Amino acid sequence: MPMADLAKKECVPCKGGVPPLQGEELARLHAELNSGWELADEQRLEKTYKFPNFAEALKFTNAVGHIAEEQDHHPDIHLAYGKVRVEIWTHKINGLTESDFVFAAKVEEAAAKA
Repeated sequence: MPMADLAKKECVPCKGGVPPLQGEELARLHAELNSGWELADEQRLEKTYKFPNFAEALKFTNAVGHIAEEQDHHPDIHLAYGKVRVEIWTHKINGLTESDFVFAAKVEEAAAKA
């Protein structure tokens, strides 16, 4: 499934009680995302986006915030002059689910429009 297909999906809220993704499934989704996202400790996705100034970085931050509200999936967003770092994981299981990769793909679409 290419990243564009991931981005078409909707995030599904995790109610807990499920194991985080591991092994082949985790590697497969990470490969499908294929856009510079780091897989940190197999527990979260992280990526830093660069912008020419604070205003553009803030605009992107707001776009990510809008996606978060739409999807009811809320990343950690770190805003600084000319850059935005996004960290995604499912807090209830302290790991990754497919929805985290779906959200990352939606963030990539927003970055392409920024």
